[in-house]
Amino acid sequence: MAIQIGQEAPDFTLRDTEKNKVTLSEQRGKNVVLLFYPLAFTSTCTKELCMTRDNIATYNNLDAQVYGISVDSLFAQGKFKSEQNLNFPLLSDFNKTASTAYDTIYEHWFNDMDGVSKRSAFVIDKKGIVRYAEVLENASDIPNFDAIQKCLKEINN
Repeated sequence: MAIQIGQEAPDFTLRDTEKNKVTLSEQRGKNVVLLFYPLAFTSTCTKELCMTRDNIATYNNLDAQVYGISVDSLFAQGKFKSEQNLNFPLLSDFNKTASTAYDTIYEHWFNDMDGVSKRSAFVIDKKGIVRYAEVLENASDIPNFDAIQKCLKEINN
């Protein structure tokens, strides 16, 4: 079932590239931006995450913690993060628990790669409520970062 604005964000625990567990509900008290993406090292994913990297000060100023999430292993995520000099955590959803909970997973994708995350963006406020949800069916599209930042500004006022 699609995530609805105003609902409590589904909780999850995933590992970051340093093998630490990150639990969404433990992030309460700060805004969170979740960026689900299909696969590390692909052109659109690299573009999206590098745009986020280059604008991380904006998210920091809006009291938001950004997490990139894909079904890649934490080892692949670590290499991707290092090569792209990403300045925010990447989380491995290798078992597809978060992607499934957020209804942001391709049942069938190209080249028979089933079960990868759809490019999606969610803003979760300090109380754990979803304030923005965007799930893109076309993997070559990029989330609306202007709308994400506008949402963060509104929930900070």
